[in-house]
Amino acid sequence: MTDSLDALNNLPLRDDLRGRSPYGAPMLEVPYALNVNENTHPMPTEVVEAVTEGVREAARSLNRYPDRDFTELRSELAAFVGHGLDQNNLWAANGSNEILQQILQVFGGPGRRLMSFVPTYSMYPLLASGTNTEFVAGERAEDFSLSPESAARQVADQQPAITILCSPNNPTGTALDPEVVEAVYDAATSFDGIVVVDEAYAEFARDPDRTALRLLPGRERLIVSRTMSKAFALAGARIGYFAAAPAVVDAIKLVRLPYHLSAVTQATALAALRYRGRLLANVEDIKKQRDRIVEHLRDLGLSPASSDSNFVFFGGVGDSHGLWQDLLEDGVLIRDVGIPGHLRVTAGTEEETTAFLDSLDRHIERRRDLDPAGT
Repeated sequence: MTDSLDALNNLPLRDDLRGRSPYGAPMLEVPYALNVNENTHPMPTEVVEAVTEGVREAARSLNRYPDRDFTELRSELAAFVGHGLDQNNLWAANGSNEILQQILQVFGGPGRRLMSFVPTYSMYPLLASGTNTEFVAGERAEDFSLSPESAARQVADQQPAITILCSPNNPTGTALDPEVVEAVYDAATSFDGIVVVDEAYAEFARDPDRTALRLLPGRERLIVSRTMSKAFALAGARIGYFAAAPAVVDAIKLVRLPYHLSAVTQATALAALRYRGRLLANVEDIKKQRDRIVEHLRDLGLSPASSDSNFVFFGGVGDSHGLWQDLLEDGVLIRDVGIPGHLRVTAGTEEETTAFLDSLDRHIERRRDLDPAGT
């Protein structure tokens, strides 16, 4: 045991935190980092200048607290998401992880359950643990799909205080049919449960109009969570938001920290939203590279999921960690998600995608030479 682990275990930690590991993916200096689903396209110069000017203006009053309720940002977010929503339906925080944490602080807690369907975003159990909420792992089909009937039955059986549906799902990249959301919501209403649809990758969906935002009218306990990290290329700015009934926004205000969204963060988000046309133009190129990856992997005899996100989850790999290591030796870092026979790769620029596919071709062929039965 290392000195740091000894020191950690000597602290009076909560019992449920002992032995846990923090969330994280490898952070390595490589030519092609395609492991954490970032938008790898460079920030357009005009957006950099707009953000810089916005932050410069905000800096003039950094001696004062920012707008606590960030009304201008919420209005701009409402204009972006549409669907008849206004600022009273919108809330923002420092990344969608903080959004989910605030939801759990309000609707989770001791004696309450959070349910999601695994494999899914690995932060959900950690957020549950941090708020003393029990995590319940729902089941998917063998192909990682989720039907309305199965999802509703499991929610009715477990009666969680909160159900999170990740769509498009991470790590599989697949979007849920709206019927799944409707079935889960109907099941949850019988015991007053909250349903959250985590749409971090919604802008990359093959049919973005199938968003759960259109299901909000009349569903007072439905929350749709989004982020500006992916499509807006603002992973470093940490800006997440949700849309819901105004009463949900009022509930979150009970637990948010005072002035939690800095003036610099607000200025950055506003500048990006005002240049959203320029930023979202890159989304179409990313989708093109994603579809290129899917087609190429199928040609190799692998099994990629039909992705609605900015990444591709693929199976059919005999030694997934070995292949991950092979790619890393070529300077291509992708994600070993811990599911045997599967890996995940971010769709980057055309150059990055080509580097991944060329490296994959070489190593798949070499591994087939060594093991003709598989990869």
